[in-house]
Amino acid sequence: MEGRNLVSWPAILGTLALVVLGLLAWELRWVLLVLFGAVVLAVALDVPVQVLMRRTPLHRPQALVVVVGLLVLLGWELGFLLLPELVQQVATLNELLPQLLQRVGAFLSEIRGVGPLGSSLESSGGLSALQPLGSQLLGLAGGAANSSIQVLLMALLALLLCLDPQHHINLLIAATPRFYRPQGRRLLQQCRDALGGWLAGMTISAISVFLLTWAGLAWLQVPLALLSGLVCGLLTFVPTIGPTVATLLPTALALVVSPELSLKVIVLRLILQNGEAFLLTPLLLSR
Repeated sequence: MEGRNLVSWPAILGTLALVVLGLLAWELRWVLLVLFGAVVLAVALDVPVQVLMRRTPLHRPQALVVVVGLLVLLGWELGFLLLPELVQQVATLNELLPQLLQRVGAFLSEIRGVGPLGSSLESSGGLSALQPLGSQLLGLAGGAANSSIQVLLMALLALLLCLDPQHHINLLIAATPRFYRPQGRRLLQQCRDALGGWLAGMTISAISVFLLTWAGLAWLQVPLALLSGLVCGLLTFVPTIGPTVATLLPTALALVVSPELSLKVIVLRLILQNGEAFLLTPLLLSR
């Protein structure tokens, strides 16, 4: 009898329920990913929409149309100005890849402890080893192209959420216990404010990193400065390791020219990375 009393059926049922919910979430991971992306995009759109509503007599639908129109126009202009150069630089990077691997391999061969790695990169076997990886990346790109419907669905859901956020919040609050609804409403508002502030601050920070890195690399005459600056700006959104990983591309490209230039690139990226991490981002997020 005592052994039977040790069995906690509520705990067992709760564990089974968590397992079932975990399996269900895994099966519906793409749906959850679309929903999560739609919420993030809706919050990102809601920040300028609310600013426009406070400073103009426009209502939410009109403000949303203005914001989306401005974003489309800005994207079109930036694509017209930068996309041809980016395509050309990507093609140039593909041509420079063998030379880049040889220079990196030669540089690593001179360092004690990593000489075998440098020799393998410098040899033709290093290039052939990259071919399966290239095929995998192409397959990944093909899968990303096939997910255009998911991206479109995410954008449409984001527009619907941003068009009437209060209605969707009320639906979510109605699904919670009555005694928890006031606290749940405050929690949702705090999450929205925190996420909106983070997105706004990190967007400004990423644009600043992109422009400063592009200008600095162009001033140092590093090859493919625009592509490297764009990669550095995008990886600003990745915490901790993003800026460090972003430094690898311009450093390796500078190594094709000379080791001295790669050292200058590292110094430039250290200055920009620390300025962004300890000055710009804290200042933006504190506001």
